[in-house]
Amino acid sequence: MKRKPYEKELRKLQVQLCHLQRWVTTKGLRAIILFEGRDAAGKGGTIKAITEKVSPRVFRTVALPAPSDREKTQIFFQRYVQHLPAAGEIVIFDRSWYNRAGVEYVMGFCSKEDHKRFLSLAPEVEKYIVDAGIILIKYWLEAGMEEQEKRFAARIDDPLRQWKLSPMDVESYRRWYEYSKARDMMFKATDSKHAPWYVIRSEDKRRARLNCISHLLKTIPFKRVSPKRVELPKRSNKGQYNDQATLRRMTFVPEYF
Repeated sequence: MKRKPYEKELRKLQVQLCHLQRWVTTKGLRAIILFEGRDAAGKGGTIKAITEKVSPRVFRTVALPAPSDREKTQIFFQRYVQHLPAAGEIVIFDRSWYNRAGVEYVMGFCSKEDHKRFLSLAPEVEKYIVDAGIILIKYWLEAGMEEQEKRFAARIDDPLRQWKLSPMDVESYRRWYEYSKARDMMFKATDSKHAPWYVIRSEDKRRARLNCISHLLKTIPFKRVSPKRVELPKRSNKGQYNDQATLRRMTFVPEYF
């Protein structure tokens, strides 16, 4: 998709996201949007497109690092529960508890028993979340083998994106088919009526972002709430003074351009 029509449509959708934001805060709604998918499938860019023009206090992104030694001894879902939304919040998980169904299982960071237990418990935990009144939306971004290779190669050559290519990403590239099997097992066990998986084709990143935001806006019903018009008051002259002498003593950053 060309940049110009993409940016035009993205702006329209971002305006609607601002309306959704006001509705969520007005009604005290709670929502979780989690993003999973293959490495380099476009999760980060999609999340950025969603959150770019809204408040980070309402659309709160959670991207947890590898668990600490202490967290490894906790109940698996424990470190995720503390990030669930309160009233007026939409929490976006950039990867989520489904790490156990993907990277942890494929890379051998958990046992087969732990993996099996997770697949059986995840739908129950998600039903508890949904029954508590929280909107839960699960997205899987799917890019093909050739597209992933193309994006990894671009990261190798671009100094602005080299940080995105971790040793774990390289290993996931090698284990493509193992990840495919793990994905299929995850879908079979956790694609439930109360928390279905929505798959987004992400060969075209821009089109994927638009499709995702459009679907999100349809999945969380909202109405436009007209904000109270703000009028700037007159500046008070109380305590008026000349601050030029103070400004002259300040150290300003040199002009770059």
